[in-house]
Amino acid sequence: MTEDFDQQRQFQIWGPFVGGVTGLFGPPGRPPGPPFTPPGPPGLGGPPTAPPPAYTPAAPEIGLFAVDPGAIRGCLFRFTYVWLTNRQQFWFYPVFVGRTSVSGWRWTGFNWVYFGIDLRRISSFQCF
Repeated sequence: MTEDFDQQRQFQIWGPFVGGVTGLFGPPGRPPGPPFTPPGPPGLGGPPTAPPPAYTPAAPEIGLFAVDPGAIRGCLFRFTYVWLTNRQQFWFYPVFVGRTSVSGWRWTGFNWVYFGIDLRRISSFQCF
C-alpha cells in the first residue's frame, strides 16, 4: 500500500515534466519561446547581411573625452568603426543607443555578434 502511494505521489510531482510537456526532461533541441531579438525597431535590429568594409580607417589624432549619446545616435544602422579606451578597435553596427550605453553588432572578423558597451569606454568612433 505504501509503495503504491509513493508511486502515485511521485507521478503527481514529476508526471507533468516527463515527456517534454514543459521541456525540462523532453528531447534535446531548441528551447521553447521566440528567438532572441535585439532592441531596436522591428525588422531593423538584426545583424547586417554583409561584412563591414575591408579596410581599417585611420585612427583619429585626438580622442574624445566622452562620447555623447546624441553624437553616436547618428551612426545607428550604419557601419561604424570604434576605438575603445583600452586600445581595442573594431567594426560595429549600432542598433540601440541609450543614455549611457550603445548596443548592436560587433564584427569578429568572421561574423557579427550582439554586443553592448558603456559609452565611457569608447574613445572615438567614425560612421560610414
